[in-house]
Amino acid sequence: MTEITEQNLDNPAELARLLDERARILEAAGEGIYGIDCQGLGTFANPAAIRILGWTPDQLVGQPVHQLHHHSHADGTPYPREQCPIYAALQDGKVHHEENEVFWHADGSCVPVEYTSTPIRDGDGNQLGAVVVFRDISERKQAQREQQIAYAQIESLKNELQRERDYLREEVKVAHNFHEIVGNSDPLKRLLSQIEAVAATPANALILGETGVGKELVARAIHAASDRVDGPLVKVNCASIPKDLFESEFFGHVKGAFTGALRDRVGRFELAEGGTLFLDEVGEVPLEQQGKLLRALQEKEFERVGEAQTHKVNVRIIAATNRDLREEAEAGRFRQDLYFRLSVFPIEVPTLRERKQDVVPLVHNFLQRICADFGRPLLALSSAQANRLIAYDWPGNVRELQNVIERAVILSRGDRLMLDSALPELNLSSPSGQAPLESSTLLADSGDTQFVTLEVMKQRQRDNIIGALMAAGWRVSGDGGAAELLGVKPTTLAYQMKRLAIKKGDGQQR
Repeated sequence: MTEITEQNLDNPAELARLLDERARILEAAGEGIYGIDCQGLGTFANPAAIRILGWTPDQLVGQPVHQLHHHSHADGTPYPREQCPIYAALQDGKVHHEENEVFWHADGSCVPVEYTSTPIRDGDGNQLGAVVVFRDISERKQAQREQQIAYAQIESLKNELQRERDYLREEVKVAHNFHEIVGNSDPLKRLLSQIEAVAATPANALILGETGVGKELVARAIHAASDRVDGPLVKVNCASIPKDLFESEFFGHVKGAFTGALRDRVGRFELAEGGTLFLDEVGEVPLEQQGKLLRALQEKEFERVGEAQTHKVNVRIIAATNRDLREEAEAGRFRQDLYFRLSVFPIEVPTLRERKQDVVPLVHNFLQRICADFGRPLLALSSAQANRLIAYDWPGNVRELQNVIERAVILSRGDRLMLDSALPELNLSSPSGQAPLESSTLLADSGDTQFVTLEVMKQRQRDNIIGALMAAGWRVSGDGGAAELLGVKPTTLAYQMKRLAIKKGDGQQR
């Protein structure tokens, strides 16, 4: 661009050309540009300034520009002219730049701007005015606000994830963790040795056993004894996950991946990073979903639903099932490759029927914990009650035993454990490898009903009660009374005596 000199001024044609050139430059500029004289009155404004501020040239030129568009701060408080950086350039002759102010539009709205006010001098250094160059930064401000909102959402999700991880870690430390792994039987010793062996390795483990044997407790014990103990133990109940939510539950999803995906969600694999993922009831995973699970186990990577990015994960897998997975695999209902991947180290958890000598230690443990939870004094277990518990078949295993003791505590009054209303009355048998229990320690109506008639059963009940009464000197209640020997309430025993027409001396008459 040619400079305007005294020679140009002497050549009207050249001067007109230069002025036209500058006018076209001002028109093409994307930033708003306007000038002020030493009194702060507008001298010119380019089209961008008119477009951004909405003031016409007639409203700007010759008018006090500060009063038009820079009279107030963004919050509406007055912006005195003597504090205005634009006018400061007229006073100190310095360039002033501001990045976070507002100009006021002709319609009364505020426009976020950044601007530079540059003093203008003549050839002798005399102050002529100033030129203000500004740009509308509304979009930048909006982007910053959206960025702040996004950061807040990310922080919220981070905190939520941290809380969930903390919850999952605390779940490992709850009071029930290892209370149920109690006993000294040979089957339990074998189980504990297997737990110790596999915990020291990164191998996957498959826990097998009936419902209620404590498969989750075994998984927790493996995790607690491993080098991943400081990481989370994340449990997934595979049977409770709907087919259409399997991928989301395991691998997570991004916002908008499907109807109802209102935000990003972290899956269980990602939650378990650095720790252990416990796949409970893994035999219930739908066949069509097993390939995706296998890939995550083999490759240690996955994608969230609706996202192309691959996530690497460092997770140890422990699975559990009450199904025969080998049989399921042979029948085509479970992928063989997934079965082999899971069953690197199979662990068979013994049933309570196989470890009858652990029943009483378990009961004492349950009583201590349940009584403490209920705020009750510790209830005593009589030898007769212990025999009854040992004699029961426990189809529900340790879980059933715990439920029975909890019901008994709820039903008990005083300091005596009332077991008769809590324990199922049938399916009692002698402990494996032991002699039959004395008849006086069995409940009156708990005989073996599979091969006897009702009359024979009734006679057995009568004989049991009479035997207990004779052993107790015909005392029904109190310490050493027949009710205590039988493990029933005195009122229950009195009812049975009345029902069976038992009276004192019946035993001697037989």
